[in-house]
Amino acid sequence: MFNNSYVPGLDKGKGLYFLFVKSESKTSGGLPARPVLTSYYKSDHFKRRPYDPYNVYTSPNEAILCSDSSQSMYAQMLCGLLMRHEVLRLGAVFASGLLRAISFLQNNWKELARDISTGTLSSRIFDPAIKNRMSKILTKPDQELAEFLVGVCSQENWEGIITKIWPNTKYLDVIVTGAMAQYIPTLEYYSGGLPMACTMYASSESYFGINLKPMCKPSEVSYTIMPNMAYFEFLPHNHDGDGAAEASLDETSLVELANVEVGKEYELVITTYAGLCRYRVGDILRVTGFHNSAPQFKFIRRKNVLLSIESDKTDEAELQKAVENASRLFAEQGTRVIEYTSYAETKTIPGHYVIYWELLGRDQSNALISEEVMAKCCLEMEESLNSVYRQSRVADNSIGPLEIRVVQNGTFEELMDYAISRGASINQYKVPRCVSFTPIMELLDSRVVSAHFSPSLPHWSPERRR
Repeated sequence: MFNNSYVPGLDKGKGLYFLFVKSESKTSGGLPARPVLTSYYKSDHFKRRPYDPYNVYTSPNEAILCSDSSQSMYAQMLCGLLMRHEVLRLGAVFASGLLRAISFLQNNWKELARDISTGTLSSRIFDPAIKNRMSKILTKPDQELAEFLVGVCSQENWEGIITKIWPNTKYLDVIVTGAMAQYIPTLEYYSGGLPMACTMYASSESYFGINLKPMCKPSEVSYTIMPNMAYFEFLPHNHDGDGAAEASLDETSLVELANVEVGKEYELVITTYAGLCRYRVGDILRVTGFHNSAPQFKFIRRKNVLLSIESDKTDEAELQKAVENASRLFAEQGTRVIEYTSYAETKTIPGHYVIYWELLGRDQSNALISEEVMAKCCLEMEESLNSVYRQSRVADNSIGPLEIRVVQNGTFEELMDYAISRGASINQYKVPRCVSFTPIMELLDSRVVSAHFSPSLPHWSPERRR
C-alpha cells in the first residue's frame, strides 16, 4: 500500500474502518443489483482475502456483512474500542460515514462501556454470526477501559475525541473531495486536526485513479488516471451551463485521454470491460497536470447535482418536482409556493435536506399552513425523491428527516437585492435553487417564521429493477 511511504509503521497496528453492506435488489432476469462495495464485501475476494499486515481491520467480517446497520455499527464500534491502542487509522468510505460513527458513539457510549465492564454483549445484538464472533473477542470484563470511556465520553466538549480514544491514530482515511468537503471542519474538530487521506477516485462503474500524494491537504487532492482501468474520453464542459455536456457524443465532441489540456474542465466518459459504452459518469473534472503521460484531475462536482449528503444525488428537476407535489397538499386553500431554495445541512448528524419556502395566500400575504399539513408536505417531498435518497433514509439511516423552513413574505426579493448589490445583473438574476454562501444563509434564517420536519420515513423497498 503506497501510503506506507508517507506513513511508516502501518503494518504494526490495525485500521478501524466502518464498512457496511447495503440492501440489494434483483433485475428482472434474477441477477443481483447492488452497489459495487456491497458486491465486493460479499465476494470471496474479500471474505477469503489473504493476510496482509498493512490491511488488518478491527471489524470482523461478520459485523461488516450484517445487513442490519445498527447491529453492524455497534459491533464495529465495540471492536474498535476494545482494540483502541492498536488502531493506527480511522476511516469510512465517505466523510459522512465516519461522522455518523462518532454520532453513534455519542448516543451509545454508556451501553458500550457497560458491555466492556461486564464482558457481555448487549441484547441489541441478535445476529447469530456476530454473536458467535464477538464471543471470541469480548472474552472478559475490562473495568479499566470502561472507566476510561465513561470519563472521556461524559465530557461535554468532544473536541479531539478521536485522538483521546484512539491515541495512536496517524490519519483519517475518508473521501473529503466534492460534496464531502463540507464535512472537513467537523472532522478536524473531532480529530484534533489529523491529516485526511483521499487515496482513490472510483465509482460503481469503474475504478478511475489514485492520489499519488495521499497526505496532501484536501483542497490540493488530484487523482492520476489509471488508463488500464477503462477507456477514458472527455467531453469539454461549458462554464455557462451544462448545454455543451448535453450535446450528443460523437467523434468531434470527445477529447481523448492524451489530449486533455491543463486548466480546462471536462465531463468524464468511459467505456468499460463490463460493457458500458461511452457512458457519461456525470463527474466534472479539471486537469491539474500530468504524472509522466497520465493526466491528473481535480474533482470539481457532479453535473446538475444540487443536494447531496452521502451517496444521494438530487438535481434541480427532481427538487422542482418534489416541491410541486408537496405544494398540491394546500393548493385548495389558495396558497402556493412562490419561491424556494435549499441546502444540505451537515452540522447535524446525520445530515438532512433543508428547503426554504416563501408562501403566498389569497390575500397576497405569507400564508399560514397548519403544522399537520406542513409535516405532510415534508414527507411528500421525501416520497418524491429518488430511491437512493429514500434508501439512505429508511435502510441506511444516513440522512435525517427533510426540513421545510417557511420564510417571511419578501425574503426572496431581499435575496435578489443582496445579489444585485454584489454585482449580479438584474436582467439575468435567477433564484439559486441551492445555497451555501454564509451571508445568504444568515439572511434566510433570519426570516424564518416556522420550521417543519418529515414526521415519518418515506416508502422504500428493494424493488425489482427492470
